[in-house]
Amino acid sequence: MSVIVENLTKIYGSQHAVDNISFEAKKGEILGFLGPNGAGKSTTMKILTCFIPQTSGKATVCGFDVEKDAMELRKKIGYLPENNPLYKDMYVEEYLLFIAGLHKVSNKKAAVEEMIERTGLSPERHKIINSLSRGYKQRVGLAQAMLHNPEVLILDEPTSGLDPNQLVDIRNLIKELGREKTVIFSSHIMQEVQALCDRVIIINKGKLVANDSIEELRKKVAGETIITVEFQGNVQADLLRKIKNIKDVKAISSGRYQLTGSTEADARPEIFKFAVDNNLVLTELHSEISSIEDIFQKLTKENNPVQI
Repeated sequence: MSVIVENLTKIYGSQHAVDNISFEAKKGEILGFLGPNGAGKSTTMKILTCFIPQTSGKATVCGFDVEKDAMELRKKIGYLPENNPLYKDMYVEEYLLFIAGLHKVSNKKAAVEEMIERTGLSPERHKIINSLSRGYKQRVGLAQAMLHNPEVLILDEPTSGLDPNQLVDIRNLIKELGREKTVIFSSHIMQEVQALCDRVIIINKGKLVANDSIEELRKKVAGETIITVEFQGNVQADLLRKIKNIKDVKAISSGRYQLTGSTEADARPEIFKFAVDNNLVLTELHSEISSIEDIFQKLTKENNPVQI
């Protein structure tokens, strides 16, 4: 495993910013790290990147302990913080050459040239960072995080401020990086999480409340699937309730029904078979699965959050 976190805790006074969390992230995986504002995401990332110490527990990155081996660990990790601190009075190319020097990159010019190309910074390379748009500043932050070819990338809100075209480019870049590196990716843009992440971790008030693939979380959290079906003509609701894997039936309009099915099995083949067996014309059949937004809200709601 590239990243191993065991019983990690960070306390500020009486507040448990991170409360006894454990998880792992492996090479070739993009791990979504989610939670409401103040949940402890950024605090965890700062501990993993040796910016702040933990109160208790243990964390290792590529086998290096965050407390004992901080200098070696920093060579293995690339970090884009939430606020993306940059030297804004420097030119883009000048800044990246400076960062390459700090990391003692062997061929600085070649490495900077590659990063400028990969992050789409070519049109802005000779501009002062302070003059760039927010989206291009994010690209500079991504470039500095990847410049020394780290094994692990920790990206805190990397797509913040990007326009739709930039989002596609950066999403593809992160996907590409995720094939060869370990990527821990924090975002409030749930569509990005769904598009990019192999697995998600959700923390709430410092505690870990979920650690699984989005598909598995749908099954565990949602518990049911809503299926909309329409026939040419009315069908008795009692007959629809007898369909395998259907738990409830609600009439919407003439011939149109909302069926509640279990997430454990797809009821649509049984509905189609029911239509064939009863010589019914089926004009609509689709299921509405829980989105990552639905899962997130159920796990982090103030009133009675779901525990899994």
